[in-house]
Amino acid sequence: MPDTAGRRARAQDGRQAQADQAVQEYIEAIDPGHRPLFDRLHRLILEAQPGATVVLSYQIPTYQAGGRRLHVGVWKHGVSLYGWQQGGDAGFTSRHPELKHSKGTIRLRPEDAAGIADDEFRDLARAALSPGDLRT
Repeated sequence: MPDTAGRRARAQDGRQAQADQAVQEYIEAIDPGHRPLFDRLHRLILEAQPGATVVLSYQIPTYQAGGRRLHVGVWKHGVSLYGWQQGGDAGFTSRHPELKHSKGTIRLRPEDAAGIADDEFRDLARAALSPGDLRT
């Protein structure tokens, strides 16, 4: 079994996680027009779940905590969030139904995210990555 310890990064004591090389390369390749939004979400997710690990999964950065995952990927027009359990978005998609693209996917354009408070994204990350009933 391959050693994956070198592929994982942890945020400790509220500090930003050091990303592994694959995650760092992904981040560095983000279009400059979408990088501020990605950086904002990255920061808010780690504030909400300081113990989260950040790995590359499905070729996008994936935050893992408590047996849960939240994928954050860049697309042509912005940043998407994927992978939370049903009901694990702290009501985000109920408040912003226009951003829900499909089951378990939120598509954010920079102009959409600009009107959403940091606390809403923190709450989403906290709910998505909170340990709990892991049955699917």
